[in-house]
Amino acid sequence: MRIVSLLPAATDIVAELGLAGDLVGRTHECDWPAAAVAGVPVVTAAEFSAETLSSREISDAVGGAAHSGSSLYTLDTEALAALAPDVVLTQDLCDVCAVSYRGVSQAVRVLDAGPRVLSLEPRTLDDVLDCLVTVGELLGVRERAERRREELRARLAGVRRLTAGRARPRVVAIEWLDPLWPAGHWVPEQIGCAGGEPLLAAPGEHTKAMTWDEVVAARPDVLLVLPCGFPPERTLREQDLLTSLPGWAGLPAVRSGAVWVLDGPAYFNRPGPRVVRGAEVLAHVLHSVRAGEPVTAAEARRLD
Repeated sequence: MRIVSLLPAATDIVAELGLAGDLVGRTHECDWPAAAVAGVPVVTAAEFSAETLSSREISDAVGGAAHSGSSLYTLDTEALAALAPDVVLTQDLCDVCAVSYRGVSQAVRVLDAGPRVLSLEPRTLDDVLDCLVTVGELLGVRERAERRREELRARLAGVRRLTAGRARPRVVAIEWLDPLWPAGHWVPEQIGCAGGEPLLAAPGEHTKAMTWDEVVAARPDVLLVLPCGFPPERTLREQDLLTSLPGWAGLPAVRSGAVWVLDGPAYFNRPGPRVVRGAEVLAHVLHSVRAGEPVTAAEARRLD
C-alpha cells in the first residue's frame, strides 16, 4: 500500500505499526524515526522558516495568535499526484500545525485515482491510542494495532502505579511563549498520569492565549516549557521571554528549581504513540521516578 502522511503524528503511527516502508510521501516536519523517513519524498513546505523568526513573529504571521489563522504549510499537489498514493493521512484538529483536511480533500479531488483520505482528530490520550487502531484497520493490520494499543495502555498504567499516592505538584505547561499559551488536549492527562495536578487547561481542551498574571496567580510548583514545534535548543534561545517577566523569580517553580524544558515535538505536541513516553518523562520530572528507559537531557532539562 502506498501511504502519504501529511501529519507528523500519523507518520509516527505508521512507523509504530511497522509500515514505514510503505510511506511514499511525507511532510517536511515528519522526522521520526529518522532513518526510516529520511529517503521518503517531501510534499509540503513551510510559508516561512521558524528558525529565523521569533515566537511573536510566527504568531503574527499565522493570524495574530498561535493556533489560529491559516496553515503554515503548503501542499505540492503535483508531487502528491505523481506519488499515486492509495492512502493519505491528514488532520482537522489545528489549521496551523499541519495541512488541513479541507486542503487535502481539495487536492485529491483532482487526482485520477482517488486515494482514501483519513483525517485524525484526537483530543485525549484515549483518542490518541485509538488512532492506532483506526489507522491500522485502514492499512490492513488491525490486530497488530490493537496489540500495540494495549501495550501502550499498559505503559501508561505503569506510570500511574509508580506515581500513585505521592504528593501531586501543581503544574503549568506552556505550549507557546509569545503570546503565552497553555498546553491542552492530551497534555493535562499526561500530567495527571504522571502524578501532577494540571493547571490552566482541562483534558481535551483546545486552549486559548493566557496572560502572565494567570500563571503568577496559579503559583505552579512545576513549570513545563514545551512550545509547539520547538525542540529544546530552539526553546532555550527564547527563554528570556519567560525569565524577564515580572514576578518570575517569585514563582514557586522557579524558587525550587522546577522549571523544565521538554522536547515538545517528540512527546507532547504531536498526538502520536510517543505521548506515552511523554508521560514517562513527566514521571521523572515530577517525582524522580523511572518509568521505562532513563530520561536523557535531550528529553528534559532544568532551566537554569
